[in-house]
Amino acid sequence: MNIDSIRNGIVIDHIAAGKGMQIYNLLNLDELDCSVAIIKNVHSNKMGKKDIIKVDADIEVDVELLGYVDPGVTVDIIRDSKLVEKRKVSLPEKLTNVIKCKNPRCITSVEQELPHIFKKTTNGEKAVYRCIYCETKAE
Repeated sequence: MNIDSIRNGIVIDHIAAGKGMQIYNLLNLDELDCSVAIIKNVHSNKMGKKDIIKVDADIEVDVELLGYVDPGVTVDIIRDSKLVEKRKVSLPEKLTNVIKCKNPRCITSVEQELPHIFKKTTNGEKAVYRCIYCETKAE
């Protein structure tokens, strides 16, 4: 398999194996008019297996969304075929319009122009996101 190097663009690396397509779809990478490579189940000494997404265009990615889907990913910024920046992603404190509230009584069901905002709370050791309007737990 031959995947060309990137001159100017991004590499989303250290994606948990199997989550590459989910990130591809959530970031709407299919709408881009450039080369996008999804490499699945790549051997990794650190993770065992991982997915990688390479985008041959300088685009902004939603780090909130990336952090929610897989908080271990890194976003590498490539300029003139060189790595110029490596951003680590973590679980965001707040999610805006990443997930939708499932509570039919929530105000977001009636007032559809309201943003769907979830705040991170902790339940023991596990992070949980709750709607700021109705406190419903995200699924």
